[in-house]
Amino acid sequence: MGGTMFALVWGTFATTLGWVVAADFRGAAHRFHAFSHAATPFAGSGAAVIGVGFLRLVAGVFALIGPIVLVSGLLDLWRGEAEAVSLPPVPAGFVAVQAVIAGVALWSAWRRSGFLRRQWDAGSGLRRTAVAGVTASFVTFAALLALGSGTWMVIAWLLGGLCGIALLLSDPAGGAADA
Repeated sequence: MGGTMFALVWGTFATTLGWVVAADFRGAAHRFHAFSHAATPFAGSGAAVIGVGFLRLVAGVFALIGPIVLVSGLLDLWRGEAEAVSLPPVPAGFVAVQAVIAGVALWSAWRRSGFLRRQWDAGSGLRRTAVAGVTASFVTFAALLALGSGTWMVIAWLLGGLCGIALLLSDPAGGAADA
């Protein structure tokens, strides 16, 4: 069933991100907090609404639920119940709105003061590869959603998420005041 692929992807991502943030591996929870604040459009320089402790608590829930969903997907795969995920045709108006939203989001992230631009400018090969992966998966996810290719869409989502986790674990861009 189509849910198998989603369970595999979601379970992998939730488990990985959950444990990395909940355990605050290499300062990941603090960096995730700074990243989420920096990546929020129109956030300004005000205080964050939630703290690192709350993020770690929520990540702990994902760290516990993720493996259950992953094992469920693996069992479905083992039993031969996995199928390609297909989506119904997407209306042209939705595709146009999606393209505009994706364009604005990418413009915001890549403008001179944008989150992805700052990560790119921080420089290492791994960081730049992760930034390129996040960007490419965002564009690919949106295009595949418009084309109705659900299987490849969730794979693009997983790869982008794993690139995001690599950014999360890389050295902070611009020192402690990354936000």
